Amino acid sequence: MATAAQWLEGARPRTLPAAVAPVAAGTGAAAAVGSAVWSRGLLALVVALALQVGVNYANDYSDGIRGTDDDRVGPFRLTGSKAAPARTVKRAAFTAFGVAALAGLALVVVSASWWLLVAGALAIAAAWYYTGGEHPYGYAGLGEVFVFVFFGLVAVLGTAYTQSGVLTWPTWAAAVGVGSLACALLVANNLRDIPTDAVAGKLTLAVRLGDRRTRGLYVGLLALALALVVAVAPAHPWALLALASAALLAPAGRRIVSGDRGLALIAVLQQTGRGELVYGVLLGLGLALT
Repeated sequence: MATAAQWLEGARPRTLPAAVAPVAAGTGAAAAVGSAVWSRGLLALVVALALQVGVNYANDYSDGIRGTDDDRVGPFRLTGSKAAPARTVKRAAFTAFGVAALAGLALVVVSASWWLLVAGALAIAAAWYYTGGEHPYGYAGLGEVFVFVFFGLVAVLGTAYTQSGVLTWPTWAAAVGVGSLACALLVANNLRDIPTDAVAGKLTLAVRLGDRRTRGLYVGLLALALALVVAVAPAHPWALLALASAALLAPAGRRIVSGDRGLALIAVLQQTGRGELVYGVLLGLGLALT
């Protein structure tokens, strides 16, 4: 039976910045037009965190029963290690999805943004079918697309819209920037797993692109996120605070360019996740201040 510490590790807490960053950025964008509603921001945060935990457990379950994690280099997995029964891990995933659904429904009701019901349902479906179902899109190289859409565009724009009712240019820029860093996190993860994923038949984007081009994609995503901060700065000078995230992202980029592999890429994941968190929080703060 898995211990509480193993369940916590299986939830992959180091990925949670990918849930916090878009909510921080979206709330800052709403504050920029004088419409921040902190209670709604908190509900959006619950949705994002629960979805992230849910997708982590769902991936653990689906990859585990497929045998993808039988020879794993990365973080501990509950199903693949047989520390927990597969059905229990699946139940944990759907419990997290249920929390996200309830918090999302409450957010929709208080904001009267009924169209977000569709977005929420699609987000939960995307979280499950990333590695779940008969034809998981994560195995077809589409994971980065869905991460960009749901942990970038939908998360930032949805957070901002449920508070302000408008979507400004800085909101879109923040959504694309945060989405780019969320993609970079997945790209680094899949770069590390190219050898084992290729053998298991998991044709991620990294497997399809190959090592060299995947590294180029990672660096390009970081550059795009930072460039968008500069693009927003003429109207919102305090947004430049988000460039402080380069203190974490630049070392990660250097590791990628220098050819780090395997376990060495875990440090890149940590730096990218923290960099995304700093980026989202400081960009949101910068937008709110101006």
